[in-house]
Amino acid sequence: MGYCYYGNYAQYFEVGRVETLRSLGISYKELEEKGIMLPVVHYSVDYKSPAFYDEELEITTLIAEIRGPRITFNYVIINAEGKTIAKATTDLVFILKDRMRPTAPPTFFINLIEKFKYSSE
Repeated sequence: MGYCYYGNYAQYFEVGRVETLRSLGISYKELEEKGIMLPVVHYSVDYKSPAFYDEELEITTLIAEIRGPRITFNYVIINAEGKTIAKATTDLVFILKDRMRPTAPPTFFINLIEKFKYSSE
């Protein structure tokens, strides 16, 4: 049909999330090696405009909030012309791999995030 299949967007957001964590200095693999999993528990997307087959897209990913065991990511996809294609949110939960129970974000993770916080003052 010439349009990007809507199911692909979840993969785009996952790539954005993985690369955001990597830019902070931690990978999903390292989290799992430390006994932490981060499953998605909520996903919502607002499709603003269609993406076309083979169109170059840019995904901006931000950590919006960490509250208890939950971490929220926000995403914006734009095309090469700067048009917003989609906006989305995912909520993930820190899970102890050996117990399969929610847990507070590990201290090492919070320390990585703290390096990227800034004040608007």
